[in-house]
Amino acid sequence: MRRCPMADAKYRVGQMVDLRATRPGAAGTLRGFKILLLLPYEFGERQYRIKTNTEAYERIAKESELSPAV
Repeated sequence: MRRCPMADAKYRVGQMVDLRATRPGAAGTLRGFKILLLLPYEFGERQYRIKTNTEAYERIAKESELSPAV
């Protein structure tokens, strides 16, 4: 039986998550992002398209950069 490639995703579309800051010099966690789309694996890690209401643009984040919203 063939597995659905999205079945192994840690987060689901519509779920709220927090984003760990990864830029040099940036610290902390950015809160209140919504998962918009599950993206394919890149370099062995799932990616997600995310967006927060306070920004006009969308971001792409690796699964390891995300955590469930508090």
